[in-house]
Amino acid sequence: MNAPRPYALLAEITYRCPLHCPYCSNPTRMRNNGELTTGEWGRVIREAAGLGVLQIGFSGGEPLARRDLAELIHGAREARLYTNLITSGVGLDANRARELRDAGLDSVQLSFQSDHVDLADEIAGANAHQRKLDAAANIRAAGIPLSLNFVIHRRNIDRLPQIIELTETLGAVRVELANVQFYGWAFLNRAALLPTREQVARAREVANAAKTRLTGKIDIFYVLPDYYETRPKPCLNGWGQRYLTVNPLGDVLPCPTASSAIPNLRFENVRERPLDWIWRESESFNRFRGTEWMPEPCRSCPQKEIDFGGCRCQAALLTGNAANTDPVCTLSPNRAQVDAVLRDLDQSSGHTREWTPRVNPRKAAIRPNA
Repeated sequence: MNAPRPYALLAEITYRCPLHCPYCSNPTRMRNNGELTTGEWGRVIREAAGLGVLQIGFSGGEPLARRDLAELIHGAREARLYTNLITSGVGLDANRARELRDAGLDSVQLSFQSDHVDLADEIAGANAHQRKLDAAANIRAAGIPLSLNFVIHRRNIDRLPQIIELTETLGAVRVELANVQFYGWAFLNRAALLPTREQVARAREVANAAKTRLTGKIDIFYVLPDYYETRPKPCLNGWGQRYLTVNPLGDVLPCPTASSAIPNLRFENVRERPLDWIWRESESFNRFRGTEWMPEPCRSCPQKEIDFGGCRCQAALLTGNAANTDPVCTLSPNRAQVDAVLRDLDQSSGHTREWTPRVNPRKAAIRPNA
């Protein structure tokens, strides 16, 4: 199979993070063979540019935990890549913001847990909200375009009007309101995180009204929760089609959560293979690339080249087989599992469920908007 050209690299440069969000998707168990060095990341960046990648997102964990972040951003600028920092903002003081700007940083995506300090800090498991507000001011003062990201779930979805108001106040040019994706800790905590159907309907109305009102001022992206969909999203525009992720240990993934959600698939490492070979030739990138691998009903579906069978990680977690049709699809033989989750939610919607605290620092379960 001829591999398409990749457009974006997600560089997860560390798993270290000062927050303890209950919807984190970083792996709960990791090998201890060390983060990629500055030099190794420099090689990865150059190889990505050679593949045709146009954009790199520096993520984590918390990428600010790497003291060589400015050097990595400078390397990406030298390779002519557009650079985006995906951060909690904790540790981004005025001097650091100017340092990253001068290194060539093009934009920042700053995450928030809510608009209200008490709820935001409760969700983050740390006193972080005020530091995020300070980081937003430092980003704007440095002249770096600011985007915001809010992971939406049952605890904060009813505050969507206030969240959008905060976005306006902070002078962001873009906001992603991304309903939590159920991987990692979010999968464990899904009973406490999944909003009700009524909450989702109200939030959609709020988001659509804000899109209309703020057209030309702020780009608003509202990502619906998969479980309320009737057809799957084209996860990352198809497996191995546009995006690749390199994690802190050097594993190269078609999807940021693939290594923890699909443990029986071998993922190659940049310490052992060139990035070009991994993208074009590796089993992991070719296993679900295109449409030939699809079972029924996907194989006969007229939308198979639109949604590509949906999310492989979701299929693996809910059905035990990553090759199955995404179970959020109403045509999937496994849709009953999703319906059972929704029925249980409806029956218990009047009760408050506590989530399981996350002890080890990981990162939020967010997929790029597709």
